[in-house]
Amino acid sequence: MTNAVVILNWNGKSWLEKFLPNVVQYSSEAEIWVIDNDSTDGSVEYLRNHFPKVQQVCNDSNLGFAGGYNEGLKSITADNYILLNSDIEVTEGWLTPALEVLNSADDIVCVQPKILAFDRKDYFEHAGAGGGMMDKWCYPLCRGRIFDLTEKDENQYEASEIFWASGACLFIKAKAFHNQGGFDADFFAHMEEIDLCWRLKNEGKRVIYCPDSVVYHVGGGTLNYQSPRKTFLNFRNSLFAIHKNYGGFTFGIIMLRLWLDGIAGFKFLLGGKLTHIWAIIKAHFSYYAHLGRMQKKRKKLKQVKYSQLTGSLRKSIVVEYYLKGGKKYSQL
Repeated sequence: MTNAVVILNWNGKSWLEKFLPNVVQYSSEAEIWVIDNDSTDGSVEYLRNHFPKVQQVCNDSNLGFAGGYNEGLKSITADNYILLNSDIEVTEGWLTPALEVLNSADDIVCVQPKILAFDRKDYFEHAGAGGGMMDKWCYPLCRGRIFDLTEKDENQYEASEIFWASGACLFIKAKAFHNQGGFDADFFAHMEEIDLCWRLKNEGKRVIYCPDSVVYHVGGGTLNYQSPRKTFLNFRNSLFAIHKNYGGFTFGIIMLRLWLDGIAGFKFLLGGKLTHIWAIIKAHFSYYAHLGRMQKKRKKLKQVKYSQLTGSLRKSIVVEYYLKGGKKYSQL
């Protein structure tokens, strides 16, 4: 089996300077590639001068996370891709356990390592934590992270099947990635990995969490967690993913989500975050503008009853967190 660690870069020279030496040191089982999204900060020149053995693919424009990987991976031949954010510190031996799980069965197509916080190494990090799940109404959450609250890592989450694996560090079989057409480029960034994992699960494939592989994520390296742009992309792309993949009464779940998103907007209002309210409104109008496009995509995809998918919970995370006081995944 051939493996390729692939880092997507856009004006992230400082992250490459900080974390790429560590990746090179601990990734002898794989080739290392950087896909550059038309950076203007000297990233390409830095790689050529300091890491000539790290291979590069240079895109002609900033295609976002989804489009950037889609275009760049066309030029990278390997059995397994390890898609890695540039703001991640890897650990010694991080590749081997996850690759062993990935290659252990034909129906296992994605694996996520344990993702801990770079600045608090004994706590889970927001993007992925101990594996991605989905609640009753298709809101994503993680074992070890609910909304903005992260848990201390006490090895409480064992290896198991999950709903989605974080794009911050995603082990995926190249064949599975390309057979699905890669990420949906309409997402641009955020939640494209949830959409891809959902499509794969609807095809009967499995996504696994591997705690024996550990990485540390800074988070928000390209777009800060508090950015209204991130709010827009998360809310809009969540509706995109539901429309395409939900197995059930799609109109009903969309209408409910629109109402629940309104409650989220009210929470932003109470917090004085008016730009985030506007971001939610724009997200909804962008979804309406893409309805026909999403419907065409849905017709080409397979949908399985949502409740039958491993990792889809039978509870509402909003109710459990805000009304019942469940602040940890183990309390749900």
